[in-house]
Amino acid sequence: MAKCELCGKVHQQGFQISHSHQGFKRTFQPNLHKTKVKIKGRVKTVMLCTKCLRSGKMPKA
Repeated sequence: MAKCELCGKVHQQGFQISHSHQGFKRTFQPNLHKTKVKIKGRVKTVMLCTKCLRSGKMPKA
């Protein structure tokens, strides 16, 4: 499952609306990136969303 390890952001469900205004269910995935972060002196690969990457917040250890 796609999940940001810092803020916990996960996929959301909604409707795709066509030109004829017919709706069908779809999922919106968060924009995640694999990032190497130093936690307690060790380098660990974590999945972070772009909002967390841009804010400069690092995972608490």
